[in-house]
Amino acid sequence: MNRLKSSASTVRRNYERVARRFESGVSMLERRYTPLGRFTPGPFEGWSFLWQPALLGVLAMSLILAGCSFTNSPFKLDLAGTWFYGEPSASAPNVPSSETKLILSIVLVYGGLVLLMRVWLRLAEVMKLHPGASLKSLWWMLLLWATPVVVAPPLFSRDVFSYAAQGEMTAHHISPYLYGPFTLGSGPWVPPVDKLWENSPAPYGPLFLYMDGIIDRVATHREVFIVLGLRLLETFAVAMIGYGIVLLARAMGRDPGEAFVLAAMNPLVLLTIIGGAHNDGIMAGFLVVGIALAAKRRPLWALFFCSCAAAIKAPAAIGLAYVAWTWLGPEATVKQRLRPIALAGLVAGLTLSVWTFLAGFGFGWVKNLLSNGTVRSWAAPATGVGLAFSHLLQAVGLTSVSTSSVLSVTRFVGLMIAAGFALWLLWHAQERGWVRSMGLSLILLVELGPVVQPWYLVWGLVLWAASYQGREHFWLLALSITGPFIGLPGGTTLLSGLLHSNPLLIAVAVAIVGGVLLIPMGSWTQWSWPVKELELTA
Repeated sequence: MNRLKSSASTVRRNYERVARRFESGVSMLERRYTPLGRFTPGPFEGWSFLWQPALLGVLAMSLILAGCSFTNSPFKLDLAGTWFYGEPSASAPNVPSSETKLILSIVLVYGGLVLLMRVWLRLAEVMKLHPGASLKSLWWMLLLWATPVVVAPPLFSRDVFSYAAQGEMTAHHISPYLYGPFTLGSGPWVPPVDKLWENSPAPYGPLFLYMDGIIDRVATHREVFIVLGLRLLETFAVAMIGYGIVLLARAMGRDPGEAFVLAAMNPLVLLTIIGGAHNDGIMAGFLVVGIALAAKRRPLWALFFCSCAAAIKAPAAIGLAYVAWTWLGPEATVKQRLRPIALAGLVAGLTLSVWTFLAGFGFGWVKNLLSNGTVRSWAAPATGVGLAFSHLLQAVGLTSVSTSSVLSVTRFVGLMIAAGFALWLLWHAQERGWVRSMGLSLILLVELGPVVQPWYLVWGLVLWAASYQGREHFWLLALSITGPFIGLPGGTTLLSGLLHSNPLLIAVAVAIVGGVLLIPMGSWTQWSWPVKELELTA
């Protein structure tokens, strides 16, 4: 009898244990399973982990810096006197490139790029799922990430040397709207400029030329110092983007930490705006501050900042349209909106007139706005379709139709489609969210325009950082991590060097970069994943 009672007691205890486990499992399932069929993240351990992505980001940027510091590196201009180090000497400009240095440069740069993308993607996901990160810590992280890029040679582009030449022209009262850098003649200014732009007038607004001329005078007309000055200007521009995106996120009720990571710490921003010193950064800085002021109901200041952005690059004028259209709220009629539109035109006209007077070269930049159309890149859909169609016509014997004529048609169609989408988005701006509609308009303008350059994507992505919805988050991340690879940095030189390199060395380089893609980065990268996936059955 005692044995039976003991057995019954054991069965009861086992049953209670199983029941408790079952109830615990159901409770966990209810907590982790959402109506959308996703699982919520596992336990979050607070923000003390931020030092890890901070150091990993510095390591990634330092690898890129190291890979771009070799003489004959394919990722920068290799011309004497264009930077403080890593350039061939003027007495021996044609030093043959080393195969070992080439492979090492590739491993360091692409390894750094892959590591940077991984760190930023995981940080962005943690920020999305866990709001409330310390902005002070994120600003320090941005400073750490940006420092190696600030001291690196101009990366992946030669445009900054065109800006430097235009600054020299401005300082000597030679109109960049009428003449190209070749006008400066022999000297240090023309050789670094891309051959495509030597005789091309500038399409940039008067505010940029005014700042460019000031930097040239402060740099005492020395090219390497004006390039450094332009780099520092774009570093300040990224700080403006960070400040503006925090204001905008708070005004829209979004987490400022996540928006800061998606905008100011975006690899596309750091590598092309600071690294390449492109003036799209200072345009985006003025624009995002202007849009933030509009969201905080300070429309006059918003119009001024958007006008300043348009006085650097014309596409920022779309900000004026959105601020004016949404000024009176969603219930306003078209007739009522005419007054803010007129006021926006007045503020823009006055602002542009002041900057034009200070720069001293008139409005000649307007007719140069499509000068970048001379670039023919397959990365731009409108241009790619035109090139493909032109090749098809030539293949079937219609050689009388020139490629330029076909490109004119396809590019015009692309711009008209972009304009149509932009007008539709503006009309429905307040029901869709006007900031995200504006960001999408700018992205479509880039993607359907005649030329797609990675730094152009910054215009719209920084606005999306504080306004995206749903699947737009995926596209924001996708464009940000693929953008720096558009055009293959170092393209021609890189491919030429690889064709003549030892296949074994290339295989080793690929294996090392692949290892960077797979190497664990720490437990903080797992906090945005569920602890254990559960599968529901019907």
